[in-house]
Amino acid sequence: MDLSGKNVVVTGGAGLVGSHLAGTLADGNDVLAVDDLSKGDREAVPDGVAFERADVLDPDDVADVITEETDVVFHFAAHTDVRVDDPAEERRVFEENTEMTYNVLERMREVGCDALAFTSSSTVYGEAPRPTPEEYAPLEPISIYGASKLSDEGVVSTFAHSYGIQSWVFRFANIVGPRQRGNVIPDFIQKLQDDPETLTILGDGKQEKSYLHVADCAAAIRDVVERADDAYNVYNLGSKTTTSVVDIADIVADVMGLAPEYEFTGGDRGWTGDVPKMRLDTSKLAELGHDVPEDSDAAVRRATEQLYDELS
Repeated sequence: MDLSGKNVVVTGGAGLVGSHLAGTLADGNDVLAVDDLSKGDREAVPDGVAFERADVLDPDDVADVITEETDVVFHFAAHTDVRVDDPAEERRVFEENTEMTYNVLERMREVGCDALAFTSSSTVYGEAPRPTPEEYAPLEPISIYGASKLSDEGVVSTFAHSYGIQSWVFRFANIVGPRQRGNVIPDFIQKLQDDPETLTILGDGKQEKSYLHVADCAAAIRDVVERADDAYNVYNLGSKTTTSVVDIADIVADVMGLAPEYEFTGGDRGWTGDVPKMRLDTSKLAELGHDVPEDSDAAVRRATEQLYDELS
C-alpha cells in the first residue's frame, strides 16, 4: 500500500508508538491522531498531525473519527499493561482490548475503509522456543494481556478474510523510547533518583528479552504496510539480540553515573504471566527488505539517555 496522499487515522495516537508513527506519516498524508488521553500525552502528538480526543470503546466516538474519507486505520489503542494482578482488572483488559478492536473493524466495514494496521505483541507466543517465527504454533499466551492480543488477532483475521479489510498485524518485542512511562527503564531511572545506592530488581534479573527503539519500530511498521501485500500479513518486530534485566540496570546506572547495589525479589520472572526469555525471529521482516536492527543493548541505551534527560 502506498502511504502517500492518504487520510490516515491512528488510534492511540498520543501513546508511545502511535505518536511516533503519526509523525512519520505526517509528511505526505492527512493524519488524525485519536486518543482518550487516559495514558497518552496530548503534547506527544507531533506538529502537522490533527488530534481528536475520543474513546474507542464508544461506537459513537469511533464513528466520528473513522469516516467514508478514511483510507487506512492504524489501530494502536489498547490497555498495554502486561503486569496485571487483580482479577477484575484482568477481565477489563481482556474485554476492553477486544471491544476496541471490534468497534474499529465494525466501523471500517460500515464506511468501506479496507486497510488496517494492528499492534499485537510477542506475548501471544507464550513461552515459545527462541527465536520464535511467525509460523510458530500452537500459540499459548500465559498472561491476560497476551490472551487479549491473541483474541484481537482472531477478530482482525476474520475481517481480513471474510470482509476484505487488508490487514497488517505486528507482534512487538519490547518497545522503548522517549515519553515512555511504566516500563523497566523509566522505573529504574526513577528508583535510582530516589535512592542512588540501591536498586530493587524484580525476579532474579536473568530475564532476557529483545528491545527495539520506538523510532525503529515506527519505520518498520511503515515499511511492512507499504511492501507486504497479502490479505492478512503477520510480522514480528524486534532486534536480533536480547538484553537481560541486569544488563538494563547496568546501562541505566552507567548513563546516570551511579554504581548501586542490586537487590532481587527472587524467582525466574518478575510477575505472574511474565515470559522470562523472549527473542523473535525477524527473518521474515528482513526478507521483505527492511534493515532489522542488530543490537538490543543499543536500543536500551538510546532510550535510557532520552528518558533520563526527560526525567532529570
